[in-house]
Formats: sequence, C-alpha cells, structure tokens
Amino acid sequence: METAAVVLETFGQAALRLVSQPFYYIAVLIIVLQYMRQIRVERQLFAVKLHHWPGLVFRAMLAGLAIGAAVSAAGAFVGAALTAESVLWLWAVAALLMLVRIRYLCFAYSAGVIALLQWAIGWTPMPERTDWIGSLASSLAAIDAAGLLMLVALLHLAEAVLVRWQGDKLATPLFLEGKRGKLIGGYMLQGFWPVPVLMLVPAAGGGSSTAALPWTPLFGTDWSQGWTVVALPMIIGFTEMTRSMLPKVKAEYAARGLVLYSLCLAAAAVLAWRQPALLPVAALVSFLLHEAIIWRSRAKEEARSPLYVHDARGLRILGIVPGTPAAAMGLMAGEVLHKVNGLRVKTKEELYEALVQNSAFCKLEVLNHDGELKFAQRARFEGEHHQLGVILAPDDQALYYTTAGPASLLELLRGTRASSRRGPQTESFEG
Repeated sequence: METAAVVLETFGQAALRLVSQPFYYIAVLIIVLQYMRQIRVERQLFAVKLHHWPGLVFRAMLAGLAIGAAVSAAGAFVGAALTAESVLWLWAVAALLMLVRIRYLCFAYSAGVIALLQWAIGWTPMPERTDWIGSLASSLAAIDAAGLLMLVALLHLAEAVLVRWQGDKLATPLFLEGKRGKLIGGYMLQGFWPVPVLMLVPAAGGGSSTAALPWTPLFGTDWSQGWTVVALPMIIGFTEMTRSMLPKVKAEYAARGLVLYSLCLAAAAVLAWRQPALLPVAALVSFLLHEAIIWRSRAKEEARSPLYVHDARGLRILGIVPGTPAAAMGLMAGEVLHKVNGLRVKTKEELYEALVQNSAFCKLEVLNHDGELKFAQRARFEGEHHQLGVILAPDDQALYYTTAGPASLLELLRGTRASSRRGPQTESFEG
C-alpha cells in the first residue's frame, strides 16, 4: 500500500509538470487548425456544417486523456529510460519534418529519424567535441532510442483503438476528382488527439523515489538508483481517404493495419534493446512499415470501384445532414434513393419534383448497402432544413471539388484553399 501511494503521488506531480509544458497546447492548436479547415471544406462544398470544431476538439481532448491514461499504465511495465530531453528531440524533429509534409507529424517518422541519427553518430567523434555540435551529439546519444520506438508502438496501438472507436464519426464527405476528370464522392476520415503520457522511468543520479516496485519493467536492468515519472505530451493524428468503402468499414480496415504495425514495431524495439546493433533495423521498421501501411490502403482503394456514384437504380447518398428528415428516417451514406413518393428518381431535378408531389408527407423506397429494398416515411414540416437533408454524390453540375490538403505546416498556418472551382482550366489533384 505504501508503494502504491508513492507511485500515485509521483504520477500526480508529473501531471502538474505536464500542465506547464507548451507542447500539449501546441498539439491542441494544430488540432484546432485542422478541424477549422475541415469545416471550411464542408461549408464550401455543401453550404452546411456537418461538424462543429469546438465539439470535435473537446471530444478529442477527452479521448486523448483517456487513451493517455491507458498508455501511461502500459508504459509503467515497459520501463524505458525516457527523459524530457527525449520529448524535445521528438517534437523538434517532427516540426522539421512537418515543414516538408504535414502527415509526417506522426512520431513514427521522427522516432525513426532519431534512432538512425543516434546510430550514425556512434561511428563519429562528434560526441567528444566540446562545442554546441558536441553537446547536441551527446544529448542525442543519451536518448533511449529503443524505448522511444516502444513508446511509438504503444501510441499506434492506442491510435488503432481511437480509429476503431471514433474514426467513422469524424468522417467528412467530399467531392473528389476521379479518373478522366469526372467527379465522384468520397470520405476523408480525419482525427487528431492530444495524448498526455506519464512514463515510469529509471532515475539517473538519484530518483524521486527509492521505494521498491512490485513488478519488474521490461526495459532497464538497473533500478537501484530509484525511479521517477516524466511527462510526455504527445499527439496522435490519423488521416485516411476512401472512395470505395463506407466510413465504418474503412475505419475498421485502418485499425487492423495499425494493430499489425504496432506489434511489429514493438517486437523490433525489444530486439533493438537486447541487441543494440539492430537499432537501425528497428528505425527502418518505424517509418518504412508505416509507409507500407499507407501504400496498402491506397492500393486497395485503386483496386476497387468508386462507391459514391449514381447508377441506373437511382441516386447515391453521400452524406446525411444532422437534424433533418433524412436523419430522422434513418437514411445512411452509401444507400440509393430508388423512388420518392412513388416516382423513380435518377437526377436531382427528378428528386425535387418528386418531393413536391406531397408537401406534407414523404415516402421513400431505398436500396440499402446489401441492395435490398427498404421503406422510409415521415411527415414533412414547413421550414425544415434542405427539404430532405441528403447530400447526394456529385453530378456534372457540381461546381466545386476538394483540393489536396495542406502539404506542410506553413500551408496549414496560411490557411490554403479548401476546394477548387470546377472548370475547363481546373487542375486535378492527387487525393
């Protein structure tokens, strides 16, 4: 009981130190900028807001706190010798990588770069220098690179949980430019979570506590000098695009890939800790396997036909506006409007004409995801938003499509355009 009280007290002190660090607030600011851009996309494409960024940020912070507690609990049994200086290196490298591409915010890349740099300077005399270059080299050499890679593995396992839990709820419908310039529908699954992590680590030169731990951590063989808890403000970011799957299916698919990645990286980190010569291999696993997961997702999308397009059966639903009759009737993205008030509908004009056939009642025949017919009906009330409340897949009359997201942090801060106007001189983009 005494040891448990000491552990809780030390974790509490570390949590207070976390509040004074700027990185957590930087993570929240990045999340605010990303979600504000998402809202701009929705308003320009559909003239409605499907999400509200304050609510998205608040839920992200709550989920981040919960998942941070879970990662902290798991990290207590890892025992990696991480320090606040490790966090500085992790964020500094991530910031430099974000200047190139914003998706490199993922710590899989910065941790891999740090591990490779540490291995490389081991073959040089730089740590022996007395100038600032030597100080940086010595600082880098002191990082527990294998422990850092293990932390990244834990964060990606946490990301898999968050994506499976919230991924489809954060999805935004989009108009995208497909092959031969034809517009198609799609979804961007985008989530960001600030994750405060408190890691139990062996203390060097005298720890904050010398109470014996009731368990033996995986990493670190010398706990005789005591132990302490360091605050590690982290961020988890997830972005996937789909043209061929429902958001829920895509989230489940992505989550499975993240679980596989985290297990492989954790195994590589353990091997690198036991055999330091394998550190560069673990570093390569960190970012090359992460790139392989991205390639796997894109290859699967290319191999499948677009889902969010109209066909001979009727009009494909791309999205549902919250609080509208369509939401009340249980219509879902990916379904097909077959008949409205008894009339076949194949164009938006036919849909509007069918809706006005009965100003007080709406009866729909809809083909669900399995191609089976289902019926939905509801009374209509004057002044209801957007008449029915469905966002249809794009047709030839669509004026805007989604542009590529900001490639770098500088473009995000500048607030690059969220969409492009369609026209004969409109350039395509790679989505």
